[in-house]
Amino acid sequence: MSTNASSVSFPISRRVSAAESAPSGARTGALVLGGRLLFAFIFIFAGLNHFAPRTIAFAASQGVPLASLAVPLSGVLSIAGGLSILLGYRARLGAWLLVVFLIAVTPMHKFWGLVDPVMAQMEMVMFLKNLSMLGGALLITQFGAGPWSLDARRAA
Repeated sequence: MSTNASSVSFPISRRVSAAESAPSGARTGALVLGGRLLFAFIFIFAGLNHFAPRTIAFAASQGVPLASLAVPLSGVLSIAGGLSILLGYRARLGAWLLVVFLIAVTPMHKFWGLVDPVMAQMEMVMFLKNLSMLGGALLITQFGAGPWSLDARRAA
């Protein structure tokens, strides 16, 4: 028994308007705020470590040029971007700061060149974590901070 391709039918899907698909309400605001908090947390607290001598020394050992200037500058980018996203104040700009930060620091996790399998695994996880956060930051550059943010209050 053969099936004629022209006799196959597909269900017609109903178009969903932007208003129907857009989340709303207090629950959404709380979830977006929580997401911003969780996303920003690592940048704010890790950025503080970029002023520590041990962090500067590690970066210098990895071949970072002018580590004594570059590492604290990257800490400023990390903290400023993280606070911007947390507060939702100029979050798109803050996300771009984090994009620059992540592009600069991610290549330091050279897992492909390590012999020790434990260190290679750890560095690969750090590299992939940074790529994931880069994706999140790029999303924020396009979609902004969402509800319950200073940006949303300014727009209202």
